[in-house]
Amino acid sequence: MNILHVCANPKPIEQSVSKQLAARFFGKLMELNPDVELNNVDLYQDKPPYYSNDLYRRCWMPVFDPAYEPSKAEESALNYAQKQADAFKAADVLVLTMPMWNFTVPGVMKAWMDQVLSPGLTFTVDAEGPKPLHNVTSIILLVASGGVYKENDDRDALTRQVRSAFGFIGISDVRIAWADGQNPLFFNDSEVRRETAFEAAEELAEELAEESAAG
Repeated sequence: MNILHVCANPKPIEQSVSKQLAARFFGKLMELNPDVELNNVDLYQDKPPYYSNDLYRRCWMPVFDPAYEPSKAEESALNYAQKQADAFKAADVLVLTMPMWNFTVPGVMKAWMDQVLSPGLTFTVDAEGPKPLHNVTSIILLVASGGVYKENDDRDALTRQVRSAFGFIGISDVRIAWADGQNPLFFNDSEVRRETAFEAAEELAEELAEESAAG
């Protein structure tokens, strides 16, 4: 099993609950399945560029015009996206680690998604719609937030963003371990909530290991 782990949190692990979730998840997974191939991408070490007109033209013009030939600038704009898309296409499972900021994904995660979710890289598209160019079957979402959000909460744009964007390229299995209520100013049970999320992360790892063993 090949896993691509994309992390969008600038804090050191001792200050980051989402990174601690990831540590518990991968610790349990590697214990149960030491043969896992893991590719880690830290978006604060390998920062994605913002989506540009050159990248838009390089990715979308071939869809609209089969005779299109990219300029040097347009070809160069593809470099980061191509590198990350290659890692994505090599994976069976995508793990996204992040905090919730302003009710959605961190901007650096959105920028990465904009790069990777491009035609010709992770999907093709025609009049019948998008067709996947990858083998990712599941997404594991490891999230921490200061607030508490019920299922289908209108304020939660994070899971909607992930489900909608990756659902567009055929990935509907999104599993979540969420450490919510981590702002101690508002919640006096932050530590209990954190431990519950750690347990949920380990349970997701166990599920994944069992599925991998079953083939």
